[in-house]
Amino acid sequence: MEINITTHDGATVLALTGRVDTTTATELELAINQQIELGNRKILINFSGVTYISSGGLRVLLATAKKLRKEGDRYALCCLSAEVHKVLKLAGFTSIFTIYPDEGEALARW
Repeated sequence: MEINITTHDGATVLALTGRVDTTTATELELAINQQIELGNRKILINFSGVTYISSGGLRVLLATAKKLRKEGDRYALCCLSAEVHKVLKLAGFTSIFTIYPDEGEALARW
């Protein structure tokens, strides 16, 4: 998995490419935690390049949601493939996370 980190209008975007599985979930968690430690509390995860997410990846998403609960924090997902959306829906996560169809819409709403 590759993680490309950019900043747009105060929001940190982590664009992922590849698989978010048990092996790569730790890498994603470290990248997110580094951003939070740097004070970046508006995080958007772009899944446009993700073909698969495992329970390990779901755990990272949930752990991040628990960390970003303060007033002013923002946390969302965007650009989910049909397969990733299906996994999130089956896990009941579509009701937990804010999900946008694309990055532009997510950033415009923040």
